[in-house]
Amino acid sequence: MDPLSEAIRKSGADAYVMYANSRDADMRYMTKFVTSDPFVFFRKAGGRDTIIISQMEIGRASRESPAALMTRAEAHLPEILKKEKDPLRATAKMIAGQAGKKILVPPQFPVGLARALENYCTVIVDAGTVLSMRAEKSRAEIAAMRRVQKVTETALGLGVELIRKSTVKKGILYRKGKPLTSEDIRFAMHTHLLSCGCAAVDTIVACGEDTAIPHATGTGPLNADEPIIIDLFPVEEASGYYADMTRTVVRGEPSTEIREMYDALCAAKHLATSMIRPGVPGAEVYQAVVDYFKDHGYESDTRGFTHNLGHGVGLQVHELPTVGPAGKELRAGNVITIEPGLYYPGTGGVRLEDIGAVTATGFSNFTHFSEELVL
Repeated sequence: MDPLSEAIRKSGADAYVMYANSRDADMRYMTKFVTSDPFVFFRKAGGRDTIIISQMEIGRASRESPAALMTRAEAHLPEILKKEKDPLRATAKMIAGQAGKKILVPPQFPVGLARALENYCTVIVDAGTVLSMRAEKSRAEIAAMRRVQKVTETALGLGVELIRKSTVKKGILYRKGKPLTSEDIRFAMHTHLLSCGCAAVDTIVACGEDTAIPHATGTGPLNADEPIIIDLFPVEEASGYYADMTRTVVRGEPSTEIREMYDALCAAKHLATSMIRPGVPGAEVYQAVVDYFKDHGYESDTRGFTHNLGHGVGLQVHELPTVGPAGKELRAGNVITIEPGLYYPGTGGVRLEDIGAVTATGFSNFTHFSEELVL
């Protein structure tokens, strides 16, 4: 019995129900169907997966989804709407009519629909079974993420080369007679990603003082002799799977503090990847890095190392498992990042991030990109 069927059995529910569009990672994972409109998924106890969609989507859904298909008409929605004019209550009545008197729903289930459903059935909130299922990747999922990572490295390489080939005037990086900006680097990387069927948003190209703020996206001209953090996490549009990587570079001569921080960062990342194997808690790997930084004079609080060591990646750029204080035992098939960082206002920040899979013997790193600091 798979984990979802077991969750249905343990809850005593008649069915597990989701209502979302394919931007919901659980829905895309379970149905393999891509649409911007919300639709219904349900699995009855002991039954097969079924989706309820509009008539116009039947042809496409039959190609994409392994689930059984049911139109809204077959689920009696038009008849229900003749008596129930409120669309939310009508949808709830349709779902209850197909799924049963007691249903299990994911934590992200729409609260308004859940309240409407309570007029027709008992609603139980699941602990996140599908989210947990998604943490163990299949060979096909891992292949997709390796593919995205290759494109990511090529794109990030284009950004790094623009920085490497820039000229320096009065402490500012220039290209073709104009200041080289964070926006220029993002545009070059995003253009390449689009040409390869991938897309990215919120890409970080932060420089100087901004690098001391872990998720500052960066804007404006880039400076010589200061750290530049590039954090790129694109999604492959066809598959929906993400990659994620970060590098820090300096065009010119970094300060002694940045060099020392970066050396510690590299060693911490390599320490962490050497520890990864099935059964090792993410919290243990995280704590080893905290201890390493402490031994080398770096804090792990509001300054220094201020975030988790890593996270799962898949249909979301941040998903289970966690490599941080709450991290549970890693399992073969997990795809995770390892991304130590050090951040000091007035000095700047540095971060490195690799992505790879937990295997039976250790960590299979998807990332094959230079860690050179000075360009």
